[in-house]
Amino acid sequence: MRFPLNMRSTFAILFIILLGSAACVSSSSAETKTPPNVLILYADDLGYGDLNLQNAESKIPTPHLDQLARSGMRFTDGHSSSGICTPSRYALLTGRHHWRDFHGIVNAFGESVFEPEQLTLPEMFQQHGYQTAAIGKWHLGWDWDAIKKPDAKTFGEGRKKGYGPEAFDWTKSIPDGPLAHGFDSYFGDTVINFPPYCWIEDDKVVKAPDTIMDTAKWKPIKEGNWECRPGPMTSDWDPYQNIPTTTARGVQFIESQKESDQPFFLYFAFPAPHAPIIPNDEFDGRSGAGPYGDYVCETDDACGKLLRALKESGQSENTIVIFSADNGPERYAYARDEKYDHWSSQPFRGLKRDLYEGGHHVPFVIHWPGVTDSGSTCDALVSQVDIFATLAEMLGHSIPDGQAKDSRSLMPLLKEPKQQHRQSLVQNTRVDVYAIRDGKWLLIDAKSGYVSGRNKGWESRRQIPADDKLPHELYDLSVDIGQSENVAGEHPEIVERMKALLQTIREDGYPE
Repeated sequence: MRFPLNMRSTFAILFIILLGSAACVSSSSAETKTPPNVLILYADDLGYGDLNLQNAESKIPTPHLDQLARSGMRFTDGHSSSGICTPSRYALLTGRHHWRDFHGIVNAFGESVFEPEQLTLPEMFQQHGYQTAAIGKWHLGWDWDAIKKPDAKTFGEGRKKGYGPEAFDWTKSIPDGPLAHGFDSYFGDTVINFPPYCWIEDDKVVKAPDTIMDTAKWKPIKEGNWECRPGPMTSDWDPYQNIPTTTARGVQFIESQKESDQPFFLYFAFPAPHAPIIPNDEFDGRSGAGPYGDYVCETDDACGKLLRALKESGQSENTIVIFSADNGPERYAYARDEKYDHWSSQPFRGLKRDLYEGGHHVPFVIHWPGVTDSGSTCDALVSQVDIFATLAEMLGHSIPDGQAKDSRSLMPLLKEPKQQHRQSLVQNTRVDVYAIRDGKWLLIDAKSGYVSGRNKGWESRRQIPADDKLPHELYDLSVDIGQSENVAGEHPEIVERMKALLQTIREDGYPE
């Protein structure tokens, strides 16, 4: 049938209107698409060589973390800011190296390391409508003085010095913790081996401590020492329940978000495999590296539960998962290497606290559906401080001047990993002792990179030469990733150039 000309014109107009409407709906859908969730899984004292995927000689099965790495991008040259806990967490959450502001950890009942005006990752996500949560280890300080009674008295001396449960008003909110720095909710015990030994939800204790910490009340430790500072504890406290309890809360949080119209940012910080090394009985014998290896297995299992919750709740395809660790393994790794032939820092030299690679060269994985290719690896030099700028770019957030000073977006690497990211990177664990990477070169601006202490038995097994007494150590990592041959004496011009670069970075920031 042939319609009159005027009717054909009318149909054409209607058709154009319908096309326009469809385009508007399509555009609107694109604009209202839920931004990706973000889950950060942060291990504590985990070595680069503990992950089975990264170390063919590892005695520890890590199937869930291996699968996460296989499904995303694994960074082979990824670093924490420090070789110890608090500084690395601070750098991760601010995009700013800790050594610009402080060097040590927050001790028991220590104050917050954050300045009020400092922008944190969760604060940035809050500004973009995200639900933000922190679960697990905090170790970034609170204002405990706000709930401490005026007549509070301490007992003991040195590391045995502490407060009793009567020193605090446990009914009060504890200020300047996670909720003061961008998190909508918090659940954890702040630090597994520091008081108070109790659960904290948001900014209040769940149950008031009523006794003094006593390790004799707990099941026996399985490796090493408890390393628990004295202080208030609830009578029924059981440190073995830390991972099961926090993991259950993590699963609960993830499942609660599946019907939400808000994206989420979850910072899940494990207490493990940090001392005390206390794998639950069901994990005993899972590894060939003793109780520590079994504790890594339990950590891997917990990661698996959280990742499974993402999948079963239908959120895995719209969630960025980042896995890393705050620093290298603790000094018990030396005995473990001798007894079980498992070196947690493989292929590096050094442990937690040390300036050698083993102290801060850590596992680093990003799984970003639609962005990272499955099974991809990136050999570029990267740092955890770079996570801030990466996620800011994802959000379209313009970082204000003075914030996230050291962060550089990893976005170009996520799309094309075979390119250079940063030429240099500064490491530090204690005041005025620094190391600096510049391309293939690593300079330790000190006579030794050890802070945890030298183990001559390990050095002998690894054929590390005796101390050469030189004032600096210089290594060519392209041929000596294990840092066994100090070539500072052969390249004094490189030493001086890198010392000058270190000074420039410390004073002015990284060169463009």
